[in-house]
Amino acid sequence: MGLWSYSAKPLVDPGDLPDENRFTKVVLAEKLNEPLEMAILPDERVLLVERHGDVRLYSPATKQIKTIATIPVSTKYKDKEGNETEAEDGLLGVNIDPNFEKNHWVYLYYSPAGAESKNSLTRYELRGDELVLSSKKVLLDVATQREQCCHTGGSIDWDRDGNLYLSTGDNTSPRATLYAPIDERPGRGPWDAQKSSGNTNDLRGKILRIHPEADGTYTIPDGNLFPKGTPNTRPEIYTMGHRNPYRISVDKRTGYVYWGDVGPDAGVDSVGVGPTAEDEYNQAQKPGNFGWPYFVGDNKAYNDVDFASNKSGAKFDPAHPVNDSPNNTGLRDLPPAQPALISYTAGETKKFPLMGSGGRSAMAGPTYYKDDFKNAKRLFPDYYNGKVFMYEWMRDMILAVSFDGKGAMTKMERFLPNMSFSHPIDMAFGPNGDLYVLEYGTGWFLKNDDSRLVRIEFNGGNRKPNIQIAASQTAGAVPLKVNLSSNGTKDFDGDALTYQWKIVSQAGGAKGDGPIVLTEPNPTFTFQKPGQYKAILTVTDAKGLKDSREVDIMAGNQPPQVTLDVAKGNKSFYFPGQAIAYQVKVTDKEDGSLANGRILPKQVLVQATYQDEANAQTKSESGHKFSEATYLSTGQTLMEKSDCKACHFTDKKSVGPAFTDVAKRYKNDANAVASLSNKIIKGGGGSWGDAIMTAHPQLAMPDANEIVKYILTLSDKKVASPSLSPQGTYMPKENEKGSLVFRASYKDKGANGLPPQMADQVLVLRNPLVAMGASSSQSKGITLFKMGTQPYPLVVVMASDTYVQFDQLDLTGIKTMEFAVAVPKAQLIAVGGRIEIRIDSPNGPLLGQTEELLPNTSNDPADMFKPSMAKVSITPTTGQHNLYFVFKNEKAGKSPLFVPATVQFSN
Repeated sequence: MGLWSYSAKPLVDPGDLPDENRFTKVVLAEKLNEPLEMAILPDERVLLVERHGDVRLYSPATKQIKTIATIPVSTKYKDKEGNETEAEDGLLGVNIDPNFEKNHWVYLYYSPAGAESKNSLTRYELRGDELVLSSKKVLLDVATQREQCCHTGGSIDWDRDGNLYLSTGDNTSPRATLYAPIDERPGRGPWDAQKSSGNTNDLRGKILRIHPEADGTYTIPDGNLFPKGTPNTRPEIYTMGHRNPYRISVDKRTGYVYWGDVGPDAGVDSVGVGPTAEDEYNQAQKPGNFGWPYFVGDNKAYNDVDFASNKSGAKFDPAHPVNDSPNNTGLRDLPPAQPALISYTAGETKKFPLMGSGGRSAMAGPTYYKDDFKNAKRLFPDYYNGKVFMYEWMRDMILAVSFDGKGAMTKMERFLPNMSFSHPIDMAFGPNGDLYVLEYGTGWFLKNDDSRLVRIEFNGGNRKPNIQIAASQTAGAVPLKVNLSSNGTKDFDGDALTYQWKIVSQAGGAKGDGPIVLTEPNPTFTFQKPGQYKAILTVTDAKGLKDSREVDIMAGNQPPQVTLDVAKGNKSFYFPGQAIAYQVKVTDKEDGSLANGRILPKQVLVQATYQDEANAQTKSESGHKFSEATYLSTGQTLMEKSDCKACHFTDKKSVGPAFTDVAKRYKNDANAVASLSNKIIKGGGGSWGDAIMTAHPQLAMPDANEIVKYILTLSDKKVASPSLSPQGTYMPKENEKGSLVFRASYKDKGANGLPPQMADQVLVLRNPLVAMGASSSQSKGITLFKMGTQPYPLVVVMASDTYVQFDQLDLTGIKTMEFAVAVPKAQLIAVGGRIEIRIDSPNGPLLGQTEELLPNTSNDPADMFKPSMAKVSITPTTGQHNLYFVFKNEKAGKSPLFVPATVQFSN
């Protein structure tokens, strides 16, 4: 999908779109394993494929998703030295036959496992929920190379005449150049897209059009790019000159084909080489050549570079492109190149400002026609009739694009700009009129937690009130005065609302004789009698539609108070080999305090734990900031409040297995959280001998998830001491790479027949080596790029006068900061610059700055991110400040500066 697809926040342009609050996003399935394409069946079941070979089926009747088949696929490439690396190959595409209700045929496009390098278009029968593997028919093989990654295409769609369209990528490595991959040297075929995209006799880098026949063969429809029988051409080709047309869509009314072509990687124009990289949205009203690898965007031309001598030739001519590569087996003279419908760079594009800036992965979705859904339960507004939905995988944005009667684009706008998506990779309308969206998730080549199948529903009628509920306190000694709040509750239709609160004792009524009813939106109620209660808020609109929310309140036992602090020194960082003085204080209304001796030190749990970077909850890509109060304590707190310890110990077997043994067994199981949470709630046995786990139906799934997550940390969680003294010093260990987490907790003895309550406080000290990608926020012009399992994204500085910000870091005692910075001239064409260290604002006091950081002189891609080190002595500063690293190069122009990796704080 392109090596340099940077991530960035999209622009919001509300325009004159219908009321966004009438659209609802319903999550149908999540934590999928690299889902790529889907097909909506006539009965609203959803068939989807995952790259590693699983074919999965979601049923609206059961609201469950299951794997119905696994196709053996190749997902790696092997170079000439025999080294295997993750590729983009696998199970790539799926669609159903236009006559599916009669023939039940399903089409898959995938990279078959085995020694032969090819991708295959196949047909299977779906009987009920079974994909009948024995019914397989191979319609078409596309010969490929598996020596180098990337670009597979793989999208399948149909026109109204029953013709099947299949997109294929150029199957060419982008890693030797950021511009046109036209390396004609002997043995460099994998780096030459002229063998594929520019080759009229090759099926790669194309959109193919065929007509499948009942016997599993296909015929060639009239009107493809090359008439049948034309020498040195393939008649299946409808359009050519594509790099990676990853998602295509055919307008069933007009027959126009739409696709997004994921573009190359160059960040700037290069004299004698070629233009800045662009992604494209395209429309084909008829067959044609769309230019790759000779042109990009609106036919911006590359130079005919000789990779052997590194000499630049003339620019290619869009009117008369010529393929004279020794790797070409087709025509030398190619059809004229067609310009892109929409094209955009990583930076802001003047012609299409709505696209914003950031990563680039263009994809095309369906065209909506209201008349296609005459009997649908729900319809999208008439406003969208005839619009084409396109989407941006990296920018998490969906576009609605309008065209006139001749197919000319008249308008483009954001669709649901305030609704969040996590890398949408396929879209389709279902028979009920809903828009299904398949979300790949944040990281490449990963089973992402935020990978989902979702359904976008439009409600054109009356909507339930949207309730917000809160209580000023949910536990305390009696008399317990609680302010109940409905602030934030609203009705999207503007209806008048009525409010009703019910105070219900879980042992009967509020006083044993029925509920107390309050009719104010924000009442105050004082609990006089100890007990466990529910405050239930019901809100009703003027048309009688209502909804309810509730909050639990425990009256009669005041929660303890726990404080944990560093007595002196830096309160943001620990330094290996330097002792930390800490102190814990505990008070409890009923039990007493540590200070007066009624609470004994042994009753207070104090632990020091190192948490590795992959699990540290500092800042996630989704923007959630680190919360010390919830760090590893949510699951443990829920655990201690449950009955789990009746059958389990942490580190030794009881009725059930030790939690540490559970953690070790499921350490590498990607499905552990889901499967074990389900088992906790539903009960079960057989995994650990004859012991049976009791069901816990009262436990909510999110709470079960937190308990399982906590258990799984015990497999490699390093605890410095089972319990430290409430006051003392702790010596951080050498060679630890993660954060140092202090946690102090106390569980009281309960009161008035009520169960015990626990309070804890967590203090997190960062490792002094900090990743720039862990910054709290970034300015415009900073791009985050995350790939694989790295815990934090890379920070790519795309312009001068930009910055990253770290919130409230204690700089007491910090004397130097040392930066590791890559200035990758060979690939990113970065120009370098300097880093300023400022506090309180990007223009605040200057504490120090690096010397000029110069570009890497190596042309070896392996040295692309080899960092340089820059150490800076800073002005002595005390206390907590917002810290800004400001990136400067007044001569940079539009060029990127560098990639700052880490900063080492030292005292």
